[in-house]
Order: sequence, then C-alpha cells, then structure tokens
Amino acid sequence: MVIPREPRLRRGLRRDYTLAPQITKAYLLGVIHDASVRKTTYRVATKNRFFAEILKQGIKGLGRSAWIYKEGKSRNLWIVEFSKSLLKGINLISRSEKLDFIRGFFDAEGGIARDSKVRFYIYFCQKDKVVLEEIKKDLRSFGIESGVVHNPSRRVDPNYWRFFIRAKSYKKFAEKVSSAHPEKLLILRMKI
Repeated sequence: MVIPREPRLRRGLRRDYTLAPQITKAYLLGVIHDASVRKTTYRVATKNRFFAEILKQGIKGLGRSAWIYKEGKSRNLWIVEFSKSLLKGINLISRSEKLDFIRGFFDAEGGIARDSKVRFYIYFCQKDKVVLEEIKKDLRSFGIESGVVHNPSRRVDPNYWRFFIRAKSYKKFAEKVSSAHPEKLLILRMKI
C-alpha cells in the first residue's frame, strides 16, 4: 500500500481541510519517548516531513519555537528540535491528558500493520516495560483491551517489550486514542 504524500501545512489546515491536530504538552511528553535528549533540547526524528511540520506548528501553538532540518543529504529523515523547558514540570492528571500522552506515545513508538496481505494489528513497543504497563492500564480504564506485555525475542533483544490492542477494541482505539501522525491516521480511518 502506498501512502500519499501530504502537502505542506498551510495555515493549520491538513490535506482533508480540517484543522491540524491539537498538539498538547501531554502529547509531546508521549512523543519524546522516541526522542534523542540533548543538554537543552529534545530531538524527534521522523521519516514523514508532514508529521514534522505538524509537531513544529503544535509547539508554536504552545508559544514556543521549534525547528526542522533534514538529517543527512541522502536520508529521508526529518528532525524536529525544541527546548526541554517546554515540558518541564508537566504532570498527567486528567483523562484527556492521559489520552494525549498515549496518542503521542503511539505516534512515536506504536505501529499498525500496513501490508494488506497480513492480518491488521495495532501495537505499542518500547524498551521501558514499566511505561508500557502503565499505558496498558490507562487504556483499560478507557475500555480498550490489549494483550500481554511481552518480549518477542529474548535472543534478539532481551530489553524490548510490546503489546497488541485486541481486535474487538480497534474501533474504540481509533475513536478515543486515534493519531496525529498522517500515515497512521490514514490507515486507522481506512481499516476501522
């Protein structure tokens, strides 16, 4: 399946002419689980330039600056870099903040089956098992069921953990959690 390229973000509009997704601090806190941490900044890497623009515009909407640059001449990798002070002292208290965190984490560390020849699935993965277990618990509180947090191959990587969303919860996941990542959002809309 070929994912269509998204146009540049213009005045906060997406390709489907709806407003760009609301990026919150809680969402960014989820996204940075896949970020590089520097002395004063976070660096989020993505292969999707449009997603990088969404993050940059969202950070700008929070009153801060972010910058995008391509890493390497021949690589299709975009970096969004922003100040660590933006997320200083943030605590996830409300249900909506927890959903935003899960959405950000999913956009950074989650996945969806893209190949139409395999059974559709949604999963979360991370080296931090404790964070995954907390997300699994929060998903359960939203009525979204998932499988066991497990290590798919101790021989390959004994510190890599994942869990899958149960098929009967796909629709609820798409409605409650969803995604701000253009490719993942498109697949969720097509499959569910």
